[in-house]
Amino acid sequence: MLRRRTTGSPLPAFEDVVAVFSEAYFGGDPHGDPATWKGFIGNEPLLVPPEFFNTLSDAGFVWGFVSGAEPPSCRYVLEQRLGLVDPPLIAMGDAPDKPDPQGLLRLTEFLLGRHGAPAPGPLAPPVAYLGDTVTDVFTLQRARQALPEQRWRALAVAPPHLHAAAAQGAREDYEEQLLRAGAEAILSTTAAVIEAMEAWLGAID
Repeated sequence: MLRRRTTGSPLPAFEDVVAVFSEAYFGGDPHGDPATWKGFIGNEPLLVPPEFFNTLSDAGFVWGFVSGAEPPSCRYVLEQRLGLVDPPLIAMGDAPDKPDPQGLLRLTEFLLGRHGAPAPGPLAPPVAYLGDTVTDVFTLQRARQALPEQRWRALAVAPPHLHAAAAQGAREDYEEQLLRAGAEAILSTTAAVIEAMEAWLGAID
């Protein structure tokens, strides 16, 4: 948040703030080649190691991403930093913003179709969506309302900054908000999604 100084100096123009942020965050043209970016985006902690997605696939799970970030930022993290090749992705501008479920519904239909599974519905494999915001949970709930015959699971995990020991109380409050929003399971880490999915599938078999 920007505040005026007591001297009454005007705030900088919005475009100037965006330019300074972009230079620091991307370290290059945000609309250019992500491979050339040298900013803070290259140092953000990853939620999972690159090999996690091989483990996910080896366990028999099909996966993709629905993100509120811009496509170049998503592609940079997924492809440059995690080493994924053309990962299934619905990003900002590809579908209405969450919690509108259209992005999740489109990704679900794409993944099922690409792997020869039945279209979303009672015969389709179960689908889970893992997010770290109340909006993510609402997105799954709205997908369930739009397609109630599909088996859905709302999984949630607190964002990284709340996992520090000093943030324990704040994390508990945040997780309570996720549960109130409709999350059906709170995970300790993103990587715990495999165990959570196997437990869920075992319970519905």
